[in-house]
Amino acid sequence: MQKRLNIKSAQDAMEQAGLNQTAVAESLGVTKEAVSQWLNAKSFPRPNKLLKLAKLLQLSFGELVINDEPNAPLIAFRKKAGTKTKDHHIEKAQEIGRFLRHLVPYLPFQTLEMPPVLKSPNRDYEYLRQVTSKVRADINLGEIETVDFVHLIRRFTELQAVVVPALWGTKQRHENAIHIHLPDSQTTWVYLNLDTNIHDFKFWMAHELGHCLSPSLSGDDAEDFADDFAGALLFPSALAEKAYTELNQQRTSAAKIQKVIELADDQTISPYTVLGQTNKYAAYKGLPEIELSKAFFGAVTNFNKRFHNLSDALLGDIQKLDARNFINKTENAFETPFFELLRKYLKEQNKGPGYVQVVMDMPLLDARSIHSELT
Repeated sequence: MQKRLNIKSAQDAMEQAGLNQTAVAESLGVTKEAVSQWLNAKSFPRPNKLLKLAKLLQLSFGELVINDEPNAPLIAFRKKAGTKTKDHHIEKAQEIGRFLRHLVPYLPFQTLEMPPVLKSPNRDYEYLRQVTSKVRADINLGEIETVDFVHLIRRFTELQAVVVPALWGTKQRHENAIHIHLPDSQTTWVYLNLDTNIHDFKFWMAHELGHCLSPSLSGDDAEDFADDFAGALLFPSALAEKAYTELNQQRTSAAKIQKVIELADDQTISPYTVLGQTNKYAAYKGLPEIELSKAFFGAVTNFNKRFHNLSDALLGDIQKLDARNFINKTENAFETPFFELLRKYLKEQNKGPGYVQVVMDMPLLDARSIHSELT
């Protein structure tokens, strides 16, 4: 990878802000000589100084850094509500992608042919209906049958995507899932946070499946398509049509809310997905949307409280979880080759726990436990 400072942008920003090299050095806690070397292309700032420099000059990472990497990892996030993807999020995920390249030679997939992807992915309602109908047929599901985790997991495998299970907690992270595509090897890696409500987790898996099918999209277009794909797959048009009729038969808002909750429970999905897809069907047909009172939000909160996080359901008491159980349970549940790839690479290349820490994006103490178990 070749990265270099965009010297002209940096100097222009310094001039606009009234900063000289001495002022920049003092603000960043470095010597004036270090700043001079940066601006004369003799050295490149360390990551923490680079981020501080970008903030000081009010430049984005893309404005401050020229990246000559021809096959840079392509990143997509399933973000938590209210969070914003920042440059350092992308940079960190790309660094993980670069480390994943070392595992590519150990992949068990057929490499002579690429898995099928969508030619022209878009958010048109009828297009999504046809696409998700075909996906359902490919996983042997009828038009209104419930999509379960096994269906999604098997589809990931068929698309040659490697699932990487993660324990990132429930509040600390910017993302709940990361999708990393390596253009040079045409491989896809999907990190899924297990510390989340089981209904949301199913949506994230379907969302990531949408990314796997639409590698030609990027940025907000990719995220919007993946969201729409997930909703259409989990609560298809046939169910939305039926739900619209049933909801309009309810006389009160409270009764409508209860019906939405029941429909969500039947499909093991979020009530928000049920209501959202029902109203998308209504908009497509030119019908009035279903309106619910503010009590709906409280009803969803109570609905979610009835269910464990996936990590609790799958792994039990996290405080008592050891590396062996984590590997065995997640390896079996997600049918992922990830740990076997990691095991082979660590042994053959004699790599330490630092590699595990980066590629699994976990604290060093946990990485040491995983490393010890795999080697």
